[in-house]
Amino acid sequence: MEYKERKPVLWLGDSRKQVQSFPQPVRQDIGAALYDVQLGITPPLAKSLKGVGSGVFEIVTRFDTNTYRTVYAVQLGKHVYVLHAFQKKSPTGQKTAKKDLELIERRYKEAMQLAKENRS
Repeated sequence: MEYKERKPVLWLGDSRKQVQSFPQPVRQDIGAALYDVQLGITPPLAKSLKGVGSGVFEIVTRFDTNTYRTVYAVQLGKHVYVLHAFQKKSPTGQKTAKKDLELIERRYKEAMQLAKENRS
């Protein structure tokens, strides 16, 4: 197997704090999935998040009847940017709440700016 250099993870806003507040099994799933992402592998728990930007994915984890989501961007330079992490509580079924989408969009713009600054 070929050695791949891991991309560093940059946590935006309170995303790291949010993940740390999740139950242990959820944190383990997210950690394993992000490790795959660092190696350039799309993890099985990840799916594309449409409508935000190219290369934005969400890791969807279920535990104890709850759903947890961790949104990250990978096609922005040399890092994996974790944009947002939250327990999904949307009353509208599968749709992500508007406030969460707005936060993700703001942090995606921040990540694009950081990637632009770090391209040296």
